[in-house]
Amino acid sequence: MVVKVIEGKEDKITMPDLLTDLKKNNKVDYCGAIFSFEGIVRGKEENMDLEKLILTTPDKEKTEKEIEEIVENAKIKFNVTEISVVHYIGEFYTGDSLFLVAVLGNHRGESLEALKEVIEKVKFDVEFKKEEISKQGTKTILAGG
Repeated sequence: MVVKVIEGKEDKITMPDLLTDLKKNNKVDYCGAIFSFEGIVRGKEENMDLEKLILTTPDKEKTEKEIEEIVENAKIKFNVTEISVVHYIGEFYTGDSLFLVAVLGNHRGESLEALKEVIEKVKFDVEFKKEEISKQGTKTILAGG
């Protein structure tokens, strides 16, 4: 399992890295599904052309622990083999990766549901601050936005 909150360019983990790691799991022989999600920076918002996005969290270690808890709960609830999550913080531009989730499970149904739950719970339950900066001004969005 990989669960990391990574600042900007300090350490780059890609979706292929997560998928390769999941396929090395010693229970992969019993699995028939991997679902993945990659959240990227959108360059266009309502009446706004994004110049850059700044994503922060007040306590990186606490945020990582909260994500680990979400992952562990989803693994139990949906009976999936493994879930890996990487969330980046720092300064980003259109197309940059912000949030990676990959789920390894026995079947597609529970694997997809686990993926959805992790995405939504991290978005709504973990404290992030997103600042979208454009020529029209700065829009600030807190957890849940």
